[in-house]
Amino acid sequence: QVQLVESGGGLVQAGGSLRLSCAASGRTFSSVAMGWFRQAPGKEREFVATIVWSGTATSYADSVKGRFTIYRDNAKNMVNLQMNSLKPEDTAVYYCAARESSASGSSMSRDYAYWGQGTQVTVSS
Repeated sequence: QVQLVESGGGLVQAGGSLRLSCAASGRTFSSVAMGWFRQAPGKEREFVATIVWSGTATSYADSVKGRFTIYRDNAKNMVNLQMNSLKPEDTAVYYCAARESSASGSSMSRDYAYWGQGTQVTVSS
């Protein structure tokens, strides 16, 4: 059974930092792209960041560029999201996602086959 399990969410003040982790099990994801998405209350799920299979290329939503960093550890079957300079508008449930077989990153949620259950990030002003 394939599982993606996020951790690291919580409550932080504006300007603070959090690191989200996503642990994968059930298969290896070292050859496929992975990503992070988020969904705020009353809004649609949106793209945050994606990383190719090798970790050598990443892409970010404009709203988080320069503040968030996605990176992966293929030996541990994990992908992380370092979030700095957090803003109240970053408040959302954050989801880890993995593609089925493509090594290329994507900002489209429909391109991802596997999803975690989400972790809540709340940034207070």
